[in-house]
Amino acid sequence: MTPLVSVIMPCYNAERFIAQSIESVMAQTFASWELLITDDCSSDKSVDVVKRYCAKDKRINLLESKEHHGIAVTRNLSIERAKGRFIAFLDSDDIWKSDKLEKQIGFMFEKDVAFTYSSYEIIDEQGNLKNKTVPDAGVMNYKKYLRNTIICCGTVMLDRQKIGDFLTPIIATSEDMSLWLKIMKKGYDAYPVPGPLNQYRIRPGSASSNKFKASRDVWRVYRNIEKLSWPSAAVNFICYSFNAVKKHVF
Repeated sequence: MTPLVSVIMPCYNAERFIAQSIESVMAQTFASWELLITDDCSSDKSVDVVKRYCAKDKRINLLESKEHHGIAVTRNLSIERAKGRFIAFLDSDDIWKSDKLEKQIGFMFEKDVAFTYSSYEIIDEQGNLKNKTVPDAGVMNYKKYLRNTIICCGTVMLDRQKIGDFLTPIIATSEDMSLWLKIMKKGYDAYPVPGPLNQYRIRPGSASSNKFKASRDVWRVYRNIEKLSWPSAAVNFICYSFNAVKKHVF
């Protein structure tokens, strides 16, 4: 029996980009999916765009939040509704390659693994390729990931039959990093699928483009969530900083 993949897509003021993201799911060569979009009380016309796609494809489901909760709660509202054995993530401004799900599902069954990710391409605000691919870093375990937070959320797929049910930690930022660490601590390493399978959009002024804020958030995860000692956090942070520079420069 073909397994169902639940695609988790949070949305907040994504009117300009979400149509492309949805269409990249609809274009998948693997057809057994449901797309769970939770709108986090957008003030633009994101909901109107999503509703048009819901009318076209019954696999697309929209939940509208009446209050703004932030991305962690918004993701969880979709995860709680998910019916699939497999959970995949896609942000409302990123784009999947058309064979993303097919390749990833095939790899996970072939290798019998519960947690996978891939390399990804960088696109600009207009969707143009930046001639930059961020490579995977091989098999990632808890210790290695602390020093190289290279996993892009839009490339991840998780097998709930193996891992069990999970929710995103409710923190203001770096919630995906915290989730991967939580799963890795249970003994599930992240295996790279040959890629790239995702196109990651960099927008000026976005949270992901603010390197200082990203670094601060990683430090907070080390100290406040993972409860690392100051020396351990410092060593991991130095390694993280080196890998972050390498990722963006080379």
